[in-house]
Amino acid sequence: MLKSLGFFGELKIGAQQEEGDVLEIGGGKKGLVLPKSKLCLHRITKEYWSNFVLLLFFLNFSFFFYPTVALGRNQPLKKEKPKWKSDYPMTDGQLRSKRDEFWDTAPAFEGRKEIWDALKAAAHAFESNDHELAQAIIDGANITLPHGALTECYDELGNRYQLPVYCLAPPINMIEEKGDLETLDIPDPPPNSGHECQLRLRLSTGKDLKLMVRSMDTVYHMKRRLHAVEGVEPGSQRWFFSGRPLADKMKLEELKIPKDYVVQVIVSQPLANPTPVEN
Repeated sequence: MLKSLGFFGELKIGAQQEEGDVLEIGGGKKGLVLPKSKLCLHRITKEYWSNFVLLLFFLNFSFFFYPTVALGRNQPLKKEKPKWKSDYPMTDGQLRSKRDEFWDTAPAFEGRKEIWDALKAAAHAFESNDHELAQAIIDGANITLPHGALTECYDELGNRYQLPVYCLAPPINMIEEKGDLETLDIPDPPPNSGHECQLRLRLSTGKDLKLMVRSMDTVYHMKRRLHAVEGVEPGSQRWFFSGRPLADKMKLEELKIPKDYVVQVIVSQPLANPTPVEN
């Protein structure tokens, strides 16, 4: 291309001379000569300097006609909610537990806590269709949205923040929460059925414990055993193993939980005796 524009003229290899092989660019008296032995600039004329300036002007002019998107450009928050499907049918309580787990652990990995708090408030406003409030929170915290979505954003220091889609919208395969009347349909296991064993539990309150259960117990009946020990209502418990929720009707022997593995229990029950706030 440069040759066709005439910026550097002809390019040729000089013939064998007394001073050794040379590379000539342009030819004639106005050429650029590079001795092979010294590899240094021999002569550049004013004409080639002017051509070099023209080349720079041509490159800048091309950027005018072919603009590029600058990295980090801020885009307004789009109103479209992401559509996604969960790996398993999810209830509203399970979705809330999944979100709480993310917001509780996200600030511990990277970024600044005040930005995470702002993103949480913006995500809540976004899901409630209050886009003006969500945009105001984002602007007030100096958060940049390169793609106009909360799934990827940056703070003013360049730290990257990513929000999972389940924090922005419910899945398309959401199912209704089971009521207490439905759990009454689960029959009690026969007395002393199955063998007795210990099940390791880790509560979202931070407490670890070993619960005595039987292999024929359903998840619901194990929740009742936990209620007898810790006072947590079965309806306020959400049991998970390897990231998957455990249905109330599933039996312990069907779960095939290896020995000494931990079952996660998300507790959504409020404190029985909340501490009064002093004025």
